[in-house]
Amino acid sequence: MEHALPRKILLGVTGGIAAYKIPYLVRALVKAGAEVQVVMTPSAHDFVTPLALATVSKRPVLSELFARDGSGRWNDHVHLARWADVMLIAPASANTLGKMAQGLCDNLLLACYLSAECPVFVAPAMDLEMYRDAGVQSNLAALKERGVRTIGPAHGELASGLVGEGRMTEPDDIVTALHQALIGSSKLAGKRILITAGPTQEAIDPVRYIGNRSTGKMGFALAEEAAWRGAQVELVSGPVSLSSDRAGITRTDVVSAAQMAEACKTRFPSCDIAIASAAVADWRPADPASSKMKKGAALGALTLEPTEDILAWMGGVKTAAQTLVGFALETDNEMAHAAGKLTRKNLDLVVLNSLRDAGAGFGHDTNQVTLLTPNNDPEALPLMSKAAVAQRILDRLETLLPDA
Repeated sequence: MEHALPRKILLGVTGGIAAYKIPYLVRALVKAGAEVQVVMTPSAHDFVTPLALATVSKRPVLSELFARDGSGRWNDHVHLARWADVMLIAPASANTLGKMAQGLCDNLLLACYLSAECPVFVAPAMDLEMYRDAGVQSNLAALKERGVRTIGPAHGELASGLVGEGRMTEPDDIVTALHQALIGSSKLAGKRILITAGPTQEAIDPVRYIGNRSTGKMGFALAEEAAWRGAQVELVSGPVSLSSDRAGITRTDVVSAAQMAEACKTRFPSCDIAIASAAVADWRPADPASSKMKKGAALGALTLEPTEDILAWMGGVKTAAQTLVGFALETDNEMAHAAGKLTRKNLDLVVLNSLRDAGAGFGHDTNQVTLLTPNNDPEALPLMSKAAVAQRILDRLETLLPDA
């Protein structure tokens, strides 16, 4: 069975005969949608070549903390650890497991491990008696107590000819275990989710426009988190300076409210969930000029007309099987306006934020929101990063979805 695994995976390879299987593991991870950065210990080079792993991962393989050519270049282990969504060490030799348990740091892989704040998995591989050794078992127990998760080892024929525990779990089974641990429990796994983000710009002339201060950070955080959970995300974004390179996200860029409406109408019918976090302009110039309006020219009244209400359209056509989430940015009577929007637009969840809350709203890396659902008390969240807010929103969304 194939699994989607849209993650950035830092794969540590240690010195053991099972390392010959790692090109197959990398290929399986990439096929599942992962980005894989391989870090090898020096002894791993005796069992598998960096060229093979670089070829299948499509990224240079890293081995040394410092370049040996006198250039002063080095591989930033902190950056590598922060880049990763998950760290996997496979095969994990008895030597490396012991160093991890003792907090030793004599190579790039161990430096990355000590810097990692992401989930860490190890796939032990060694001969039967080595695996049974009390010291190895003590080291594994210490690592498990610190939150390191173990995949395997499997029972089977070993390099020595013995049969028993110690065989590295097969690559496809490792991918399955990672998927189950990271994604498999999420109700969003495999769901198709439409997310709108950013502002829209409504042309006055070819140079000027009516817009707003939205940066798209909240919508992009939601898209990243949804992809984390295994969803296939359709991200429709207004003009922003953000990037979205995570596997599992398909991005469509638009400028105007009309373009965003068209993109949503095309995608929403085939989606399971829609989250409308974009700050879509409510008004646009009725007759935009075809050429730049000169500063000295007489300017009459700028006639505005309403844009299409995309969220109301989705609420009007959504089926019983679809879930719809809207945002409400208010400056006064916040709760009343948000509750009205929940009912009026046939929403399942409204995310309310107020411009009166310091650190919330446009342009900030933080947000403070209240979650409203029908027939439930509002849930007010404290000020937190937009990534953390995205997690809480999707946690609440998952409670609205039926069990598989």
